[in-house]
Amino acid sequence: MGMSDDEIKAAMIEKATKSPKPALYVKDFYKCDAETKPRKIKNLANELVKEGKMMFWSSGSTTMYALPDRIKDEEGEGGI
Repeated sequence: MGMSDDEIKAAMIEKATKSPKPALYVKDFYKCDAETKPRKIKNLANELVKEGKMMFWSSGSTTMYALPDRIKDEEGEGGI
């Protein structure tokens, strides 16, 4: 059986925290639980944004997900 929604969200936050890149594509979160379909991962990522635990970051052509603290730190140091 796969992970619960809360477990997947926790894994997504952990991945975003440990990633060398401050912003990640939604596909970067697919490996958090191989049994969960990509659409479900995207919905959970959007829930994290609504909860204020993550935020959207746009490169201009693509929307990415990031932890609010990491984006502010990077933008303060000259951007991502």
